[in-house]
Amino acid sequence: MRYLLPLLLLVALFGMLVMRGYVHSEIVADHRVRPPAATGDVPGHILDGGPVIDARGKGEPTSLRIPDHRIVLTFDDGPDPEWTPKVLDELKEYHAHAVFFVTGTMASRYPALVRRMVDEGHEVGVHTFNHPDLSYQSKSRIDRELSQTQLALAGAAGIRSSLFRPPYSSFADALDDKNWPVVKYIGSRGYITVLDSIDSEDWQRPGVPTILRNATPRGGKGAIVLMHDSGGNRAQTVEALGRYLPELQHQGYEFASLTDALGAPSAQTPVSGPELWRGKAFVFAVGLSDDISGWLIGCLAVVGVLVIARFGLMLALSFAHARKVRAPGFRWGPPVTEPVSVLVPAYNERACIVSTVRSLAASDHPVEVVVIDDGSSDGTADLVEALRLPGVRVVRQRNAGKAAALNNGIAHARHDLVVMMDGDTVFEAATVRELVQPFADPRVGAVAGNAKVGNRDSLIGAWQHIEYVMGFNLDRRMYDVLRCMPTIPGAVGAFRRTALDRVGGMSEDTLAEDTDITMALHRDGWRVVYAENARAWTEAPETVQQLWSQRYRWSYGTMQAVWKHRRALVERGPSGRFGRVGLPLVALFMVLAPLLAPLIDVFLLYGLIFGPTEKTVLAWLGVLSVQAVCASFAFRLDRERMRHLVSLPLQQILYRQLMYVVLLQSWITALTGGRLHWQKLRRTGVVAAPMATPGALSGPPPARRPAAETPDALDLHGAGGAQSGENRPIEHRRPVA
Repeated sequence: MRYLLPLLLLVALFGMLVMRGYVHSEIVADHRVRPPAATGDVPGHILDGGPVIDARGKGEPTSLRIPDHRIVLTFDDGPDPEWTPKVLDELKEYHAHAVFFVTGTMASRYPALVRRMVDEGHEVGVHTFNHPDLSYQSKSRIDRELSQTQLALAGAAGIRSSLFRPPYSSFADALDDKNWPVVKYIGSRGYITVLDSIDSEDWQRPGVPTILRNATPRGGKGAIVLMHDSGGNRAQTVEALGRYLPELQHQGYEFASLTDALGAPSAQTPVSGPELWRGKAFVFAVGLSDDISGWLIGCLAVVGVLVIARFGLMLALSFAHARKVRAPGFRWGPPVTEPVSVLVPAYNERACIVSTVRSLAASDHPVEVVVIDDGSSDGTADLVEALRLPGVRVVRQRNAGKAAALNNGIAHARHDLVVMMDGDTVFEAATVRELVQPFADPRVGAVAGNAKVGNRDSLIGAWQHIEYVMGFNLDRRMYDVLRCMPTIPGAVGAFRRTALDRVGGMSEDTLAEDTDITMALHRDGWRVVYAENARAWTEAPETVQQLWSQRYRWSYGTMQAVWKHRRALVERGPSGRFGRVGLPLVALFMVLAPLLAPLIDVFLLYGLIFGPTEKTVLAWLGVLSVQAVCASFAFRLDRERMRHLVSLPLQQILYRQLMYVVLLQSWITALTGGRLHWQKLRRTGVVAAPMATPGALSGPPPARRPAAETPDALDLHGAGGAQSGENRPIEHRRPVA
């Protein structure tokens, strides 16, 4: 079910776009027009006859002429929302009637105008659905063109019509061997074909006097006059009607509908029952697709603006951040050399915990390590104890979740600076030292480190690597400059214990305890900064299922945290500043914009299938180029190799859809009041810390104190996995209340 609803929503949106493309003639449009052909197969009495051809019977087709002093005004290609109402207004003013040959596409999009035509006594005829030259079409296509137009008429005005005018038609003497079979087939389907005897040529916009001259019969003869109420600017047609109608009425002409002019029964019959409701459903679906498509196009424009604005903001502020922290002589203050407590919450981390603890043992900063075993059943705690590393303690507790484990670790920590990490993460030797240097500024309450994907060799790992470098780390630089960083990553973050105590420690109210605590610190007035050189290597999910579980929790937890701290929007002081800067940015860029991002790919698919293909590809390549520039800049800032960016195009197509489904599922969970629980990811323990990049550190490491003077410092002088030397026994404590 987790995939079904988002997938159905995407399919429904794409279906709406397909319907829009169909009713806008973007899918099956055929603009071919056949040149004149021979006329040998067309009966002579048809070529020399009138403009109305009745081929409905089994006998010889007949043609009819309009009686003298009667004019049947016909308007093709509508209804048009701008010009048809003006044409109807002119007809109404002079009590004239006409025949409107509508296309199914326009009738289904503007059903109210079709209803007005019928209500005001005009006749409505069929002009096909998509306006193709029927001489090129198969009988099945002709049937669809007719039936779908009738469906639109039924839904719009509750009628069906037996009047038909072929697209690109002219006078009866213009019929040839290619379109005469179409007229006969149309007749066999119960339609009367209505051509014209006078063409106003208003479609060329030759000027009002020319239209009047073209449309005026000679010698009082009756005529079917061709005009248009759609297909372009029809201002000249409307202006011409204002003069044409009264002038010809003054000459004794009557403007009547076709059947009235011929003295025949009405060509329109009401529909009811299933036919009527099918028509109404069709017209409703067309209207809905137009409305949703318009909304989607608007959203796409919003997404485009947001994407460009976000990238521009990230690039500018990230560059400013890099210049600041990499400036010669930049320091937060005096070097921070005091010991640090490192908390490692662990639940069934047997595959990773040894590498994690050993990486901490190799730290060039004095640390104590507190591993909080959260009720593991795989012997995680036993493995740590077996290492017998100095300064490493194991605290066991019943399974209570990560937030509870961290709070338990804080209670057991001995030092004022507390580093938190995940049990599947590996630190470099300089990570802790780099992470705590900003605490030289007493205003700093927490520091975010630089989380890296360690297992980036798989495709999913490479995609997450791009996301971590391009998204998370560029974001953190931007948020650092704006002083509203929303999240201290659980994999690598440091806190001032005083700050933690003031906000009540880690909260269990949300599934994103790292985002929750960061927002709480902002609201309490503490600065939260980013230490780019404090690198931690974490094991990213390696399967779609694991990635789903992780990101589902992240996105849902972020929503919870934003909702929890919503009062910051109206508060004063530091809380209000964060609420009016940080919360909107988080809600916009982390909750709302990603939900709309798949529109880019939906319209890409739509454009590739239905066109304009070239413009669509160019637009998508433009967006991808902007992303590539940002990604390259981010990789350069993080001193990463560019080779992983090869998978960026595929990431933008596939990975974004997965993130969309995850976010949509989180929205559904939130709106339905569902509750999401922690989901343990399977770990392999393949991540190891690489050698530190030369010159990447912000300063020389502080002098190490002898082990005898720092009993909690790690003894790094032993050989092998479990260091030799004077190892202190590991302390076991039960959780405190």
